[in-house]
Amino acid sequence: MRLSPLHYALLIALSGASGSVLAQEYIADPASPEACFALDSDAPRLACYDKALGRTAVDTRAADEAASAALLARKEAKAVAKTLDEQDPRRNELFAHDELEAAAANAGRGSLLDSRWELAKDSKLGLFQLRAYKPVYLLPAFWSSKPNEMPHSPNPNNTVTEAEELDSTELKFQLSFKTKVAENLFGDNGDIWVGYTQSSRWQAYNSENSRPFRETNYEPEVMLTFRNGYSLFGWNGRMTGISLNHQSNGRSDPLSRSWNRVILNVGLDRENWAIMLRPWYRIPETRSEDNNPDIQDYLGRGDATLVYNRNGHELAITGRHSLRSGDRAHGSVQVDYGFPINNLLRGHVQVFDGYGESMIDYNHRATYIGVGVSLLEWF
Repeated sequence: MRLSPLHYALLIALSGASGSVLAQEYIADPASPEACFALDSDAPRLACYDKALGRTAVDTRAADEAASAALLARKEAKAVAKTLDEQDPRRNELFAHDELEAAAANAGRGSLLDSRWELAKDSKLGLFQLRAYKPVYLLPAFWSSKPNEMPHSPNPNNTVTEAEELDSTELKFQLSFKTKVAENLFGDNGDIWVGYTQSSRWQAYNSENSRPFRETNYEPEVMLTFRNGYSLFGWNGRMTGISLNHQSNGRSDPLSRSWNRVILNVGLDRENWAIMLRPWYRIPETRSEDNNPDIQDYLGRGDATLVYNRNGHELAITGRHSLRSGDRAHGSVQVDYGFPINNLLRGHVQVFDGYGESMIDYNHRATYIGVGVSLLEWF
């Protein structure tokens, strides 16, 4: 018997795309399922039960095949309905295929991007669940080839006139999280997330200068994300988002640095790879109030992050560029490598070269090397 696209979609959906997708947070191996009961938050508790009971990951390819078959079947169903309407103008019947809609909405289920952004219909964890965003790490050794002792800017109010004695080795750490505040704004798609990232550079070994926090960057943002289902050169287009982003160092003049951006987020993945493309537009400020009027020529007008994740090892490469030529051509590249130490802790190595490792250094070029540990990587 020849299966119709509808039957094919349902078979794949039932056989290969069951169960919800959990965030890939690091949960210690529980002694028993009962040990998971003590966890208050829904997402970590469910992840704990998955580990205790040995649940296997969702087959993303099966979910993608089910979604493709469902879209084809829905198209054929519409064509049949149109033909029937033409044959009998009095006919006014709407065929609803809930199974097809559900299968189509589960495209990408279990993929890298779905694991962090809850893109598929059955991956939704609900509102106000604290989730990982950018990597969370502590680098006790963070070395710079050229400490920026005289930060400057085209704005004279933001140019230091007296050098500060800085150690070339300091401590760096980063915290980052996000939570969903609205879900399925457009049918079964469209979520709003609120994120926050903070990174600090501490002159922990500079006893002569009272061990100051040299620079802390604060980055709150609001993001509207949508699930996608297209293919491009072997990559699967999983998500598109638009975010309103503020970044500053919270300091007074002459060390104050800040900017506001509207950022387009385009995410694609394939097997163990993921890529995020982020072009942005800086929201203009009046020149007299702008702490860093040329910041786009150094921190760039967009960035791209490529991530490879396999067996607990993760390599991430982030590049950005001003997209200008001549004297305005500046950029940077950052490489992060994480590897497992145990179920909760990971080793972390970071290398940065170029302009703008931090906001105070936005127009300062140097090489930085950091070694430490991390709790969460990108995926």
